[in-house]
Amino acid sequence: MPHATELIAIIALGLVLAFVCGMLAQRLRLPPLVGYLLAGVLVGPYTPGFVGNSELASQLAEIGVILLMFGVGLHFSIKDLMAVRAIALPGAIVQIVAATAMGGALALAWGWSLGAGLVFGLALSVASTVVLLRALEERQLLDSDKGRIAVGWLIVEDLAMVLALVLLPALAPSLGGEGAGAAHHAGDGNLWLTLALTLAKVAVFAAVMLVGGRRFVPWLLDQAARTGSRELFTLAVLALALGIAFGSAELFGVSFALGAFFAGMVLAESDLSHQAAADSLPLQDAFAVLFFVSVGMLFDPGILLREPLSVLAVLGIILVGKSLAAVAIVLAFKHPLGTALTIAASLAQIGEFSFILVSLGLSLKLLPTEGRDLILGGAILSITLNPLFFALTDWVGRMVAARPALAARFERRGTADLPVSAEAPPKRGHAVIVGHGRVGSTIGKAFAAWDLPYIVVDRDRRRVLDLRQEGVEAVFGDATAPGILHAADIEAARIIVIATPEPHTTRRLVDLALEANPGIDTLVRTHNDGERRYFEEKGVGLVLMAERELAFGMTLYALRSLGLKEGEARIFVDSTRVESRSAPVDPEIEQGVPELRRHKEDVPEG
Repeated sequence: MPHATELIAIIALGLVLAFVCGMLAQRLRLPPLVGYLLAGVLVGPYTPGFVGNSELASQLAEIGVILLMFGVGLHFSIKDLMAVRAIALPGAIVQIVAATAMGGALALAWGWSLGAGLVFGLALSVASTVVLLRALEERQLLDSDKGRIAVGWLIVEDLAMVLALVLLPALAPSLGGEGAGAAHHAGDGNLWLTLALTLAKVAVFAAVMLVGGRRFVPWLLDQAARTGSRELFTLAVLALALGIAFGSAELFGVSFALGAFFAGMVLAESDLSHQAAADSLPLQDAFAVLFFVSVGMLFDPGILLREPLSVLAVLGIILVGKSLAAVAIVLAFKHPLGTALTIAASLAQIGEFSFILVSLGLSLKLLPTEGRDLILGGAILSITLNPLFFALTDWVGRMVAARPALAARFERRGTADLPVSAEAPPKRGHAVIVGHGRVGSTIGKAFAAWDLPYIVVDRDRRRVLDLRQEGVEAVFGDATAPGILHAADIEAARIIVIATPEPHTTRRLVDLALEANPGIDTLVRTHNDGERRYFEEKGVGLVLMAERELAFGMTLYALRSLGLKEGEARIFVDSTRVESRSAPVDPEIEQGVPELRRHKEDVPEG
């Protein structure tokens, strides 16, 4: 098979099977990630049928890693981490050490090397970002105190794994593996010199990104945004993510993952970050799926039959060992049992970073193939069982609450409140105007004249910058993209004014606004009766048809010109407007004016 055909085959079959298996997992109320991994198993060398090219799959997976890490950096929030630092920072570190020790001890008991035990333990210690966020969202815990602690905990874990990805290549020769990168050669086998050179290169790269990158990256994206071309902006985002990742590896000898993480982190401080995340999300999702498929291709399901006790031992560390450690740590910091149980359930699985560590451990000759299969088996099973584990912790919480004497043992009187940082409160009762063209700007001026709070969302970068110079709060981006309406505090808004003329965009915006804020009032514009009927049935507060409103305005003027008193003319036009909203769709009265002419004889002469 020609090389090009193999590339197309692995992408096509990988995505098709991932979709089918992902849909099946979703129907079974399992995370789609389980389906993606199973899709990889189906095209892997350990199952009959088509066998994908593992080399091509690994290269596609590398792009997936870069985009995943870029996304992690893009959503990295120092504020979120600092808000729960008192519990998340020490808790995550202690839990990583405990889980790594348990995994390492198990590996040593099997006769593996110290390096294999270290990689094995680290892979078991870190939870999946995708699975955690989804579990918290499904249970509406993401914005709760429990959710904030879990997310902050995960941020610390991610940072620790980024550091591990940097240091493992330098430590590999001393741990029984093969060194990688220029730092190893420069150190001539000296561990401390190799480690020092590695950290020095990372420090130089971090300094370049934090000093120069914080200015250059947002500036470059701003230039692309000013062109008004969505394609150029998206291309700029992807070029920065992949370019910085590749350049960091070539110039500084650091991993692709670290370069992509820093690229996302410096961009996260810009107001362009929401739109950058939205534009890169489809490609990020596609290559992330291919990454999970490539990981599944490495998994030998026969390990479940050959080494069932070993698989159960790994699963025990992930579900029981990590959970007990998390509960003990959270209770030691005098937080409620409910918080401890939520954190334990959130972290009782492994995912993306575990797979990245597996790939690195195999390339450095640190981790045996058996370790890879055990980690992948533990990941698939733990992700599958995670919803049940949440249900179990909820049951335990209810059982404890039903026993006052037992519940009293877990009470912590005098405990300080959660160390959530004091941030500026979000706007309350404001208006969100989507689109600041001729219609939106007129409405905005009316709000400003009455000193009413409002936020503008617009895709035109120049327009947003001009508004900000005038003191108007404005968000740049496509309002239908993830995170853009959230940046405009849609959850606390009183009304959303959708001034854009595109009907499909308006439909999507109405759905997003009502999903985020079911009680929000809505005002939309449209150009035909079919769309008007749709929005009225949807429960939209007010739907205005441009042509019909034009007809009403002209009718009002004409009636006044013919001698009708202004009050009578306005009452007539307003009543006709109300009747038109409930009238059946009739192309003959689309403009409204012919219907009004029937009352011409009622107009007094003179």
